[in-house]
Amino acid sequence: MIIFIFYFTNTYKVKKNILIISILFFFLIGISTSCKKPIYEPKLIFKFEIDSTQQRLDNFGNPSSIPVGHSAQTPSFNSISAHYIELAPDMYTAIGKGTILYKAEETTIGGANAIDFDKNTKVKDGEEFYSMPIKDVKAGTYQWLRLSLAYQNYDIVYKYKNPTDTTQNLIGTGTVASFVGFNTYIKSVIVKSQSLAVNANKLQGYWAFETFGFLFSGQAPAGATTVPNPLFASSPIPAGSCVVTAEFASSPLTITGNETEDIVVVVKVSNNKSFEWTDVNSDGYYQPDKGDIPTDMGVRGIQPVVQ
Repeated sequence: MIIFIFYFTNTYKVKKNILIISILFFFLIGISTSCKKPIYEPKLIFKFEIDSTQQRLDNFGNPSSIPVGHSAQTPSFNSISAHYIELAPDMYTAIGKGTILYKAEETTIGGANAIDFDKNTKVKDGEEFYSMPIKDVKAGTYQWLRLSLAYQNYDIVYKYKNPTDTTQNLIGTGTVASFVGFNTYIKSVIVKSQSLAVNANKLQGYWAFETFGFLFSGQAPAGATTVPNPLFASSPIPAGSCVVTAEFASSPLTITGNETEDIVVVVKVSNNKSFEWTDVNSDGYYQPDKGDIPTDMGVRGIQPVVQ
């Protein structure tokens, strides 16, 4: 009887100790696992910054003046989108031969190949429009950025006849939806608050204008959209595209593959008098009821800055 009690007591103690040790073991594993921080993958991030003070450039990257018979104004941007991003090592890198980082979705639903407007990301001034892990970017030193814009939405000032007294002119604000990509399939677009059904491909220069709930649209002349490319001689771009080219400000973008922090590229976009129209009476005001027609809605240059 005494032997049985001794055996039972010691067996109980052993099992109890095993249980305590097991609990401690799993507790320590839990602490060890929870203390491990997840490995962060640094990203290459692109942001837009609309800059009305930036120089107004022409297709060749030179300072641009407003043609005779035209007027222009600096619009107030609501949103903007990109279609293509490429990094070029030097001025002789042909378009498509650099490191292509991004290309927006395209579709043939409207016939010819076109940007799918519904799937094209639109962002506000200062917002991130694209990012990717730096480890997926080819290591190297890049002096130039190629960025194809697709869509812009902005407010402009215009003049119109007072409907109750046609001897008077009034000043109003309207919203422009501007399509500057090579070709865009548009199912519909909300210009400001009104939706315009299109259901078709539209070439570069298509626009829609909304004011006081009224909508109308049109097409700027082919080839009239400004697309600054200072490398026009060594690295031309296809006609009708909106691939704006610019050198990285201050210093090139260098990717080593060993980065531990994000790299942010701020793409400063010049909207310096970027909305241009034929000015029928040369009064400096956009007047649709006078026959003024938008001719150029291309941005007036970009300046990429590495932060």
